[in-house]
Amino acid sequence: MFSKLKQIKDLRHQAKTMQNMLAGESATAERGGIKIVMDGNMNVTELAIADGLTREQIQAEMPRVVNDVIKSVQKIMAKKMQAMGGIPGFNS
Repeated sequence: MFSKLKQIKDLRHQAKTMQNMLAGESATAERGGIKIVMDGNMNVTELAIADGLTREQIQAEMPRVVNDVIKSVQKIMAKKMQAMGGIPGFNS
């Protein structure tokens, strides 16, 4: 039982360490006059929309840009996770 508690504590510590490492990372996606910057914890830190875009253009491009930046952050997260040795118990 105590070994399980230690594992949980270790996982929480590793998650906190990962969160701190990712806070300093960022990814940018830009297309169709829309730019989004997201930090490694998946918080949007910047959103820019070019002047002159119509509502329809924004509605068409925004989901694509959001998806692009999320994929970029996920790649950063995967690399960081791999560098830390992955999650204990989930490595095959």
